Amino acid sequence: MKKRLTYKTSGVDISAGDRATERIKGLARSTFTPGVLKGIGSFGGFFSLKKNEYKSPVLVSSVDSVGNKLKVAFMSGKHDTVGEDLVNHCVNDILVHGAKPLFFLDYIGTGKLLPDVVEQIIRGLSRACRKTGCALIGGETAELPEFYRKGEYDLAGCIVGVVEKRNIIDGSGIRPGDRIIGLKSSGLHTNGYSLARKVLFQRARLGVNRHVKELRTTVGKELLKVHRCYSPSIFSVLKKSRIKGLAHITGGGIRGNLRRILPKNCDARIAVDSWRVPPIFGLLQRLGNIDNREMFKVFNMGVGMILVVSKKDTDRILNQLSSLKETAYLIGEITSGTCKVKLLNL
Repeated sequence: MKKRLTYKTSGVDISAGDRATERIKGLARSTFTPGVLKGIGSFGGFFSLKKNEYKSPVLVSSVDSVGNKLKVAFMSGKHDTVGEDLVNHCVNDILVHGAKPLFFLDYIGTGKLLPDVVEQIIRGLSRACRKTGCALIGGETAELPEFYRKGEYDLAGCIVGVVEKRNIIDGSGIRPGDRIIGLKSSGLHTNGYSLARKVLFQRARLGVNRHVKELRTTVGKELLKVHRCYSPSIFSVLKKSRIKGLAHITGGGIRGNLRRILPKNCDARIAVDSWRVPPIFGLLQRLGNIDNREMFKVFNMGVGMILVVSKKDTDRILNQLSSLKETAYLIGEITSGTCKVKLLNL
């Protein structure tokens, strides 16, 4: 007689999913803001805008993932920071348009659902959501046997924010003569990990627990440094000053991302020797024998967010950022041109 098949024998444990959901309900609830109408467990998440808070509200959304940084989390057995990375990355992506985050939804896909690991991930997600005032109102945890390698998972998220229509930041007001300010990154953030992993783990044969004097920490801790969230500093500046354009420096580096906000008649000139490049980038360049242009194409090189401001406001904004304990650099200026980003002294 043939053995009876069940969903569990085919690799999907519904009870494990239920246990994971129960564990994360409290974490998600800790992020709830007054706009949240329903708890975790409904088919959809409900969020209500305050009736008279905005005259002409515009919703701004973004979807992203943590990418190959997850591989370092698997190697390290540390899963509570990648959730922070995901939220912060998404918050920064809508921040560049002046949008404040409203709510967040996550997706976790894995071959075998481990409630302990899922709880660690959600703990990081909820921590970042609380810090940014973003409600974690729902998500999906999918157990997909034979789809992922053992012990691995994928993590992605969707954010929705809001901005008053007249306050949208889109770079359209950028003019020749404007100045460019760069804000310090915490490291690689969430980009360039395919190349970084190849350099450190394959070519240099370093382990995640290897302490590197140049980095003053282990390889794993350096690579898992949390992607910085710039919203507190940016919104503080916006209360007193105008920012014409913002660029989140992710995949494609400074050139690829700053170009996205330039008017067609403007160029950006960046002095790449105007800020201190963190040691991790020098280590990767040396061990991987990577040329300068490739480094600036792949990595943020120590600048995680760029502001374009008028010349007359530059000193005031730099002082504001300094008072907020933000490390900011005057890195360039806008000139007449054809929508190009020129990296000087490269």
